[in-house]
Amino acid sequence: MSLDALIIGGGHNGLVCASYLAQAGKKVKILERCNVVGGAAITEEFHPGFRNSVASYTVSLLNPKIIADLDLHRHGLKVIERRVNNLWPNDSGDFISFPAGGEALKTEIARYSEHDANALERYSRDTTMVADLIRHYLLETPPNVGGGIRDLFKAAGFANRLRKLSLEDERIVMDIFTKSVADFLALYFENDFVKGAFAFDGLVGNYADTRSPGSAYVLMHHAFGEVNGKKGIWGHAIGGMGAITQAMASAARERGVEIELNAAVERVLVADGKATGVLMKSGETLRAKTVVSNVNPALLYNSLVNAADLPEDFARRMRHYRNGSGTFRMNVALSELPKFTCLENQARATEDHLTGGIVIGPTMEYLDRSYRDAREYGWSKQPLVEMLIPSLVDDTLAPSGQHVASLFCQQFDPDVDWDQHRDTAAEQILDQVEKYAPGFKASIVGRQVLSPLDLERKFALNRGDIMHGALNLDQMFSARPVMGHGDYRAPIKNLYMCGAGTHPGGGVTGAPGHNAAKEILRDL
Repeated sequence: MSLDALIIGGGHNGLVCASYLAQAGKKVKILERCNVVGGAAITEEFHPGFRNSVASYTVSLLNPKIIADLDLHRHGLKVIERRVNNLWPNDSGDFISFPAGGEALKTEIARYSEHDANALERYSRDTTMVADLIRHYLLETPPNVGGGIRDLFKAAGFANRLRKLSLEDERIVMDIFTKSVADFLALYFENDFVKGAFAFDGLVGNYADTRSPGSAYVLMHHAFGEVNGKKGIWGHAIGGMGAITQAMASAARERGVEIELNAAVERVLVADGKATGVLMKSGETLRAKTVVSNVNPALLYNSLVNAADLPEDFARRMRHYRNGSGTFRMNVALSELPKFTCLENQARATEDHLTGGIVIGPTMEYLDRSYRDAREYGWSKQPLVEMLIPSLVDDTLAPSGQHVASLFCQQFDPDVDWDQHRDTAAEQILDQVEKYAPGFKASIVGRQVLSPLDLERKFALNRGDIMHGALNLDQMFSARPVMGHGDYRAPIKNLYMCGAGTHPGGGVTGAPGHNAAKEILRDL
């Protein structure tokens, strides 16, 4: 039987897309260049006896419809909720945390500012309104500019939904899509520690400071998730992020999808303006009715497609597609649990505080200085670090009594010579954690270090960009990856995109794969 679809890249969106196509009776093959399926959502043993998520590291944005449609729980997926969402140590020896539950969070914020505690209800109401609006469109193809009558109706439907909002709500939506996270938070909060804590999500995967226009949307991009039906909660997949993609691979294979590993693609084959298949690096040629790319658009159009097969303006814009999330990723194997000074002498501190994200980045001034350092020196003297210790809730990851910690680090210039400076930057990160958790470095028995360049080499993340492209207004919704091709279709017939470089963007959501499959099936 001839193939209906070849999918380049076995990351989570490629697996989701393949499953929906196969469920509709299509013959699908996934080509994954690595020796394990899952893309950036995999679990590895990085030190003897110690396993952890390698790149992506936490669960919230994975869409519940996709979990249900693919029956991922039956295929082994189990996600548990964080007991505390996040914890921010500060230099005074205290901390601010975001416990689950509105009243608990209000009580915590009141320790720093009664004004901000009272503003929390309005902030939650406004951000929930926008999150619900965004959530409504996660599994919808955006109206495509120049796409014809069907897209005009889509655009009209979007406009009608906005028109139903009050004037104040319309203002809030405009704030989210245009303002910096600093300017947006100033509408609600006054305390530096409170604003710094909320601002963190505006910089995740965003090589920017808190004053950068559009960073308020990045905050919202991390707010529309849910875990086990509870909105705004973050969680952990037992077995690490690889458990998600292994469940997806199992679901895909059950539907008849063929997954080929160690299968690197050299070129998308085009004849008479139509994609006809791929040339493998091995020299083999594979043919299919459609070719679907789950890789960064910059990689697809600047490396896998001949520029002569693209419209000139489109090719020019793809050469300038903005990548680079400033991300540096580490895993460490620990002989003991870190001891954070801020938790040692606080009556309200419990071990639950170590089960969430521990963020070293207490104020917006700290966050902005970290970015300025990166722009000037290549990386931060005081980097922004989020630590997770998943072995506290998942005993499959480390030997008894020992632990693994993931360090998600921001503000590292992707253009630095990382082969030369990788270890220096890694030591800077560990030194910064040591300031807040004395003895941390001495407890490290093994480590895995991934600079932006390593992330590109290992996962084909262009310039280390975990989002497959900046989440700014000119690369969002109908303009992701570029205006006129926001409907998952390439400017080459029978070539499609299903990765995070399409709407709704990065994070382990599965939404781009879901949406692309709908469009491919419509055309097939």
